[in-house]
Formats: sequence, structure tokens, C-alpha cells
Amino acid sequence: MKAELGGSSTTTPNHASVPDSNPFAAPHGPLSGALMGCLGSLDGACIEKLLLLCATALEANDATMVQQVMWVLNNIASSHGDPNQRLTSWFLRALITRASRLCPTAMSFAAATGLTRARPLTVTELVAYIDLTPWHRFGFTASNGAILKMVEGRQKVHVLDFGVYYCMQWPTLIDALAKRPEGPPLLRITVPSARPPVPPYLNVSTEEIGVRLANFAKSRDVQLEFHVIKANPSSFHHQLASCLLDPSSLGLREDEALVVNCQSWLRYLPEETDGGGQGQDLSSKDGFLELIHSLNPCIVTVADEDADLDSARLTSRIISCFNYLWIPFDALETFLPKDSPRRMEYEADIGEKIENVIGFEGAQRMERLETGGRLNQRMARAGFESVPFSEETMREVKILLDEHASGWGMKREEEMLVLTWKGHNSVFATAWVPGGFDE
Repeated sequence: MKAELGGSSTTTPNHASVPDSNPFAAPHGPLSGALMGCLGSLDGACIEKLLLLCATALEANDATMVQQVMWVLNNIASSHGDPNQRLTSWFLRALITRASRLCPTAMSFAAATGLTRARPLTVTELVAYIDLTPWHRFGFTASNGAILKMVEGRQKVHVLDFGVYYCMQWPTLIDALAKRPEGPPLLRITVPSARPPVPPYLNVSTEEIGVRLANFAKSRDVQLEFHVIKANPSSFHHQLASCLLDPSSLGLREDEALVVNCQSWLRYLPEETDGGGQGQDLSSKDGFLELIHSLNPCIVTVADEDADLDSARLTSRIISCFNYLWIPFDALETFLPKDSPRRMEYEADIGEKIENVIGFEGAQRMERLETGGRLNQRMARAGFESVPFSEETMREVKILLDEHASGWGMKREEEMLVLTWKGHNSVFATAWVPGGFDE
């Protein structure tokens, strides 16, 4: 069972303390049956049963059962408690968001109020956020290693960057390019103005990030051009399609090595959308990948979280979400105090994801994460072939992990390099070339 919070895969999980002296005094029936054997030992398995029961009740529009289960969860949850309790607080908030449409007059639970909410960060704070765990830098490091190998000897490199981390990946790549024996290439980085409205948030514009990045590159004697593709103001999906409808807007040049980088990006694209016209919608996953393939890049790098949170069934999404997102809560427990503001703000970003996965449907549900295995199948269907990571890249990732807690590890799995926490998959990184690509 993955949902054994607060302990390793070989130890007994911590149990959540219960503030109410008798939290099981709720009406009998399915709820009491779900709690059978849980009294006094509210571990991850018991919380999972409660979440599953609540999801089933929500799908059945059973407002009475929803309130009963949420009342018990409220007695477990605590935003300052152990990883079990903190995770439960955010699940309770997400359930309230969804249940408010079913029984809006009865949704007030103390454990879901007063939670820290995501806020815009300064650039310095964003750097500290990225450095807190290897969660994000793992994908940066693996992808940069693959990119460096593929552009060896190339004098002009164009990076088309699709990501949600405000170009935080590129200072390390610029530094590495500056140290090439043959000298650095002319580097161009192009980013779309479209960005999903998800954490982390930043208090400066993309253009300002470009200025800072250009100044950093200049300090390393790397010539950098930074370009933002403007899009019409609308929904994220329509903005993205607007950015990409005319490939000429990307400013591609025949003498450049084109790199397409996708960091935590594809999860925000739907399986398919109503484009209202002929052909594949560019803002769907497959349509986006077909367009990228048509650009004939020298390499495409994709890194994302290794979980399936895109099921049409609420029950499936809740269980998958619970069995996956215990990982960052458990990892933060190993080195940050319970009342650490940094910890609470980091958890707030995860909480916003939980609220979106559970609380919303349709276009309002931005998070549509799929596993690395499904991504591999999707890339193959789009005509891409995988590229293995080099031993040098593996060493760089190992150096990164050595800077963090011993629970972090990595492994090869099919075409992927996978970041693990206590043996559980957390983030995958992959590299691809168009089928038949001639280096």
C-alpha cells in the first residue's frame, strides 16, 4: 500500500492522532463499516477507505453520507500535524469544494480553513522553492544532459521551451554550454506567453525573466536571444493554440538545432478538445505532439510526475491522488519543522493540485496527469523514438540526489529515468527524436 504515510516502505507507518475523543460517534451504516478495525490506528489505509466512501457518496449525490464522512475526516486532519493529517486537510478542502455544489449550507469544517494558500514568489524565493527537493531539478538535470549531448558541435541552438517553472532550468544549461571545448553556441530560447494558471506563481513577467536570463548568459560569455510568443487573451488552451497555429511565429531557422523541452506541461492539455474545425486540435495532447513532430526537432525532452490523475471516475482520481501525493508530504517531514512557513507554502501548491483534481470537472479541471508509461505510448504513436540517457547524465543526477535526503533514488524503467522516494516512483524524465531523424 503506497499510502503508508510517515514511514518507509519497510516500516510501520505513523498513525494520525485524533483531536476528538470520540470521532466515531457518527451514525451507523456504511460509515461504521468502513471504519471497522480503524479505531485507534488511523493510518493511510483507513484514511483511504474514508476518502473512497466519500467519493462514492458524492457520485451518488448522498449528501448525508458525504457530511458524515467529512466530519470524521475533519477530526483526523490537521495542517500542522504529521504527513497523514496534513495531507488529509487538503483532501478535506478539495472535497468541500466539490460537495458545496451538493449541500452548500453544511460545508464548514475547521481543519480545512486557515490553510496556507499559494502566493506569487520573488525570483529568489522561486529558486529556493526549486532547490527545496529534487522534485523539479531531477527533470531539469536529466533533460539538460540529453540536450547537451544532442547539440554537441552545433553552433546555433534554438530551445522551444514549454514549461511551468519560468525558465529556471536554463541557467545550468547555459553554464554547461559556456564550458564546451568548442565554445558556446549562439543560443535562442522561445517561450509561449500562454501558461496554465497553476503554482508556482511569480511576481515578475516572462519578459523580465528573459532579461535576467540574458544578463546571466552574458556573464558566461554566451550570446542569448530570448523571445516570447504572444497569444490572444483567452483560456490557456486557446492561448496555446493561438501561439502554435502559425509555426512561422516560432522564428525557426534551418541552420539551428531545434530543441523542444516540455517540463510538467502535457498534463495541462486535454485528451481532446472541440477545435470547431478540420484536423487535430493543437491544444490537445496528441495535436500538440503532432505539431512538435512536424517541426523536426533534434530532440524533445519530457519530464513530469509519474501518476495517473486523469480518470473520468472521481473514486479512481481520489485514490490515485492519495496514493501518489503522500510522497512530497512525507519527504518534507524529513527535514522541515511542522510549523515551517516554507513547508506550508510548498504544501499549499500541492494542495491546489489536489483541489483541482478532486473538486472540478470539465474545462475547470486543469490537472490531467498521466503516467510515464502512458506518455511513452503517446510519444510512439506520434512518431517519436526514445533516446537513452548517457552515463554522464546519470552521474549528474546522482550528484543532485546526494545533496538531498537518503530516501531519494533513481532507476531506469523502459525509456525513462525515474526519480523515486523510498522506492516509489515520483517523477520521470524522457528524451525523444522524430522517427527516422538523421543526426
